[in-house]
Amino acid sequence: MRSAREGREPLVVVAARGSRLLDARGREYLDGNASWWSSTLGHGHPRLVEALRRQSERLCHVALAGIAHEQAAELAEELCRVAPAGLEHVFYSDDGSTAVEVALKLALQYWAQNGRPGRTRFLALEGAFHGETLGASALGGVELFRRPFEAVLPAAIHVPPPRDAASAPRAFEVLAERVAEHADALAALVLEPVVQGAAGMQLYDPAYLRAARELCDRHDLFLIFDEVFSGYGRTGPRWAAEHAGVAPDLLCTAKGFTGGMLPMAATLASERVFQGFLGESARAFHYGHTFCGNPLGAAVAREVLRVFEDEEVLERARPKAERIARAFEGLAALDGVERVRSLGMIGALDLAGPSGYLADAGWRVYEQALERGAYLRPLGNVVYVTPSLNIPDADLDALLEILRESLLAARAG
Repeated sequence: MRSAREGREPLVVVAARGSRLLDARGREYLDGNASWWSSTLGHGHPRLVEALRRQSERLCHVALAGIAHEQAAELAEELCRVAPAGLEHVFYSDDGSTAVEVALKLALQYWAQNGRPGRTRFLALEGAFHGETLGASALGGVELFRRPFEAVLPAAIHVPPPRDAASAPRAFEVLAERVAEHADALAALVLEPVVQGAAGMQLYDPAYLRAARELCDRHDLFLIFDEVFSGYGRTGPRWAAEHAGVAPDLLCTAKGFTGGMLPMAATLASERVFQGFLGESARAFHYGHTFCGNPLGAAVAREVLRVFEDEEVLERARPKAERIARAFEGLAALDGVERVRSLGMIGALDLAGPSGYLADAGWRVYEQALERGAYLRPLGNVVYVTPSLNIPDADLDALLEILRESLLAARAG
């Protein structure tokens, strides 16, 4: 905090449009991370702005508790139509952390009132990041984020992810061993499918998801996919789960859910999960937030779905993803770059030197990029780009060139 207060003045953004940010000094910057991975359709998409305007003139807010409104009801139906098979029910919340928190509470309460009250623990990956609320923090495999609260966090078990082909077989074995060992105590296995974002854009084989689905089926265990980052086309298909051809019992979505315009999230559940809460009133899911399913967010989220279809966002992003992949393959030859990787609209590289979230190598690249007109937010020694899915090709090429120049300049400095 001291370095933040005494160091460089913050970037003060006064406007944003498309893939560009405008600061208080009148300088423009290419947004290299889509406002923390959320502005999948760019800033201020005119159709989203118009949907927000129209809804604001009719109904801004009403508590979704014994009250229904058109936008939340229609959104739930439309969302389930494009969700992985078997997800038929929607619970709204505020952001990615609360979407995960909802999934955890649903799993815990389901088992508590359906004959397995001993199932109170969760299984997650090392390096996982699922949010900042206490329940979500318990799943976290980034020690820096979890350590201050460890004494009060719910119990979680962490297993190694399959980071490469060499480690995958053993990772599968460890997962199977832990599930078998703790099956009677586990409420759910929680995964960021295919890519661990905050861990440093770490990719892993979709086969792991298929193994996870098979294990959960065998031991009658819930599988939760946190698609807060990976959903809405970030990895290529609409959902990262599609890489493996499997569906979870619970799916969490946020960020791109409203195109990054409003804080809103959803947790999708299977019919089995839903049925576990029927019966006497005490069995209901007594959980909710004031702004859950608010009309403004729901109207924008519905328009996001329409824009994805009308503007063929996923299809048009494919050649952009290929551009990112080619650019990062070229960066692998630069001095100081240890490893590169890409998937969909994600490109990432590791810099030589100390690793971890507090490593400063990436921030030297950040400073150089800012001077050249691009905003990058590194993860320690990991430098990455996650631009909007519809970023113009010229802007994408400029962003990738600034990244290359910044890597060279940071190394020279």
